[in-house]
Amino acid sequence: MEKRNIIPVLLGADLNCYSVARAFHEQYGVKSYAFGRYAIGASKYTRILKFNVVEKLDDPDVMVETLLDFAAKHEGASLIAFGCTDDYAAMLIHNGDRLRPRYIVPYIGPELFERLAYKASFYEDCDRCGILYPKTVVVTPETNLDETLDEAALGFSYPIIVKPSASAVYWKYPFDGMKKVYTAASKGEAEIIIRRIYGSGYPEKIILQDMIPGDDSRMRVLTAYSDQNGKVKMMCLGHVLLEEHTPKGLGNHCAIITEQDRPLMEKFKAYLEGLHFVGYSNFDIKYDERDNTFRAFEINLRLGRSNNYVTSAGCNVARYIVEDFLGEGLPEETYFCDNEILWHSVPKKVVYEYCRDKAMADRAKELAKTGKAHPALWYSPDTFFNPMRTFFLTMHGYNHFGKFKKYYGKE
Repeated sequence: MEKRNIIPVLLGADLNCYSVARAFHEQYGVKSYAFGRYAIGASKYTRILKFNVVEKLDDPDVMVETLLDFAAKHEGASLIAFGCTDDYAAMLIHNGDRLRPRYIVPYIGPELFERLAYKASFYEDCDRCGILYPKTVVVTPETNLDETLDEAALGFSYPIIVKPSASAVYWKYPFDGMKKVYTAASKGEAEIIIRRIYGSGYPEKIILQDMIPGDDSRMRVLTAYSDQNGKVKMMCLGHVLLEEHTPKGLGNHCAIITEQDRPLMEKFKAYLEGLHFVGYSNFDIKYDERDNTFRAFEINLRLGRSNNYVTSAGCNVARYIVEDFLGEGLPEETYFCDNEILWHSVPKKVVYEYCRDKAMADRAKELAKTGKAHPALWYSPDTFFNPMRTFFLTMHGYNHFGKFKKYYGKE
């Protein structure tokens, strides 16, 4: 493959998809192509991304056929495949050998995926590596809930967090009231949630966790790139100011200030290199003020939805892939990003009003005043003389005021 004719081929249509396309356009001036089952706002009316609807794209054979047909029409191009959701990333990982050598598929292999895709297995790895995580109990469809859900048996008190161990599997079994993460205030409420999840047909483990106190501003997000040899080449840590609070968007970051914490980053670097991980990884972490520790929630085996915060901080996510697979390789040393910026996918005013850490909100204002605020979707090459895109982004931003008023509220 040659570097001069790069075509990113993305699976998905959300903010993650647009952010990857934007990174490639910023760095190389190329248009990306995306395939998905349906279009959504982030990838509409854009010049930098051509979206194509494939109704049965969630079928692995259809996905492979679609990508190989595209490759046949673009002989001589360097094609790079990205999965922008858990499902699509998993499909690329399990079918990568069917796509190579025509595509660069920058992911781990299926065997490592099977271990890391389940939160319960991730926590076992954390135990071995000295990475802290919230107190956790794992349940299965066969678990005796009456005994397990007592506070004495759990080892922590209510309210607790309830979430599926296998997120990609979970979303295949939709039901009314479905959420990404649940909070149970009592034993009875926890039992109802668990039975509702299993009643949908979901077959995997469910995680019960101690609820770490603190609002969104106690969260951190860490993104890392590991090269083909399993060496970590870049890490970018974000201090979350605000997350979404709609039922299906709960936990999605919508405002981040980048920062550096070398001891924390070094710990996760050692973890990734011990696994010989390849490609992008993303960790959700929360600061526990009860004992001044950081607790890991999960590893995502792909770029996160908010990956544009990494590009905005100077670590263009497209460049690392291209230099690793198509260029002369990456420098030996790991770059620990130390460029402080504000990234936001909602209007800055929403961030200022709803971020409950007032010191961080003030810092966000200072960064904005000095030109270090980076909106996720407002990209001038895509909005200049593009009224449809501009109108969509304006309404998208306006709607967030209503969403936060309904689902979050001000303190």
